[in-house]
Amino acid sequence: MNAFASALGDLASTASEKSADVLAASPVASGHAPVIAYGAWGLAVWALVGVYVILVAVLACFGMHRGMLVTTCWRKAKKLKEIERTIDVPEDELPRVTIQLPLFNEVTVTERLIEKVALMDYPADRLHIQVLDDSTDETASMARNVCARIAATGVDIEYIHRVDRTGYKAGALANGLKTAKGELVAIFDADFLPEPDFLRRIVGNFRDPKIGCVQARWGHLNREYSMLTRVQALMLDGHHLVDNRARWANGMFFNFSGTGGIWRIKAIEEAGGWEHDTLTEDLDLSYRAQMKGWKFIYRPDIVTPSELPEEMSAFRAQQFRWAKGTVQSARKMLKTIWDAPQLPLAQKIEATYHLTPHFTSPLMLVLSVLLLPMLAILPGTDPRSMFLIDLPLALSTTGSLAAFYMHAESAQGRSALVALRRLPALMALGTGMAPWVTKAVLEGLRSMAGEFVRTPKKGNEGDRYRATIKVPFAEVVLSLISLASTIAALQNGHWFAAPFAALFCFGYGYVATLLIDEQLERRRAERRSLVPVP
Repeated sequence: MNAFASALGDLASTASEKSADVLAASPVASGHAPVIAYGAWGLAVWALVGVYVILVAVLACFGMHRGMLVTTCWRKAKKLKEIERTIDVPEDELPRVTIQLPLFNEVTVTERLIEKVALMDYPADRLHIQVLDDSTDETASMARNVCARIAATGVDIEYIHRVDRTGYKAGALANGLKTAKGELVAIFDADFLPEPDFLRRIVGNFRDPKIGCVQARWGHLNREYSMLTRVQALMLDGHHLVDNRARWANGMFFNFSGTGGIWRIKAIEEAGGWEHDTLTEDLDLSYRAQMKGWKFIYRPDIVTPSELPEEMSAFRAQQFRWAKGTVQSARKMLKTIWDAPQLPLAQKIEATYHLTPHFTSPLMLVLSVLLLPMLAILPGTDPRSMFLIDLPLALSTTGSLAAFYMHAESAQGRSALVALRRLPALMALGTGMAPWVTKAVLEGLRSMAGEFVRTPKKGNEGDRYRATIKVPFAEVVLSLISLASTIAALQNGHWFAAPFAALFCFGYGYVATLLIDEQLERRRAERRSLVPVP
């Protein structure tokens, strides 16, 4: 999405030479008073162009940074390959591990999760499982019964139920550490299904006493369910197989992803423990631990399957929490990071990029609104500047985005061409989510903490839990504005801007359509449930 916005820089790149044409076509050319043409009108045009150029420049920086991460993966390919190996540990030297399973109203996935984890291939006398349940529905009784059944087979499993959700997930994890028996703690969210060899393949990395956390890669159980899940999978593949790998290879900070990884409990304690003043407790703790000197490892060769949100409303709930929490973590940590004398400048710059990606959404939102007057006012691009300036700019910026996701797919043995084909849908979804993510960013700037709204999981009962849907007024209005931008681009000869304006239109419209369709389907389901069964 960042590179998509920077690709729109073809307008800004020629703004200076076109502004003269704008003024020539302004009221002064029609015999109106020069003070209007060169005063109010000229100032308004230059102000518009100036704001546009600043927005595009900032977004282009994020786009170029994404390209730099890809080149890091290429340059560090040997190092990245070397980490993909299991360090064998003698049976009698295997460390004691506690597995924590935080739950909150997860009846559709609870039983399969606990049963899967109980099959872990690890010595029984060194494995301790904690089911950390804050549920207020039938999940509590189900989890308790499953734990009792598994405990009867000799597995050391502990069921802990809290009567309140103080601290939400972070509070549950911290509470569990009070009785944890391991020196290491693995964490899995309710929709994850770890493989039996998960612990054995990772614990060897902790033979190095400086290692505080090892994060494994997320897999996707329902990747091919719909275009929405396919695009989500591509987004997460980019995060895991480019972001995380590049940052680790360069010795930069990256974060535990909240699930599918193992912590050294000593590292958690030295970092100050789990805190719940942000909605991304995993990101917050990761930075605090690394600033204390603990090292992290990313293992892309170890994959834990999980469930992607299949509804737009559930996806939005997830993205809102991630965006708001990341902004809160940026507010909390950035000053500390920049004031830390032990951190090199490169580390501070990379941390800033890492903690501020969601700020691109409000910039994108403003850009999509400014696009209409820019396209309506500025003359079309002449052929010479189109090929010398506009085309190279569009290819270089959009190319970095394509390279990012193509590398993410090829790194796991999938076709890079599949990523390329899905790139327009990914760009459209990122654009369509901009209003919602912007709201999350503003809330994160205004306040810390907040309610931890978990992502609904379908599991075995698809309609048991569903996220709240709000009428997408903003998306509908922005889609119409972008439609007008597309028309203006075609009428005024902005041939490179036209497809991007169309993507804005499609993105906003796509998100709005899915939300409206989900809302109508729920109403139809409610009506059907009221019809007596004969």
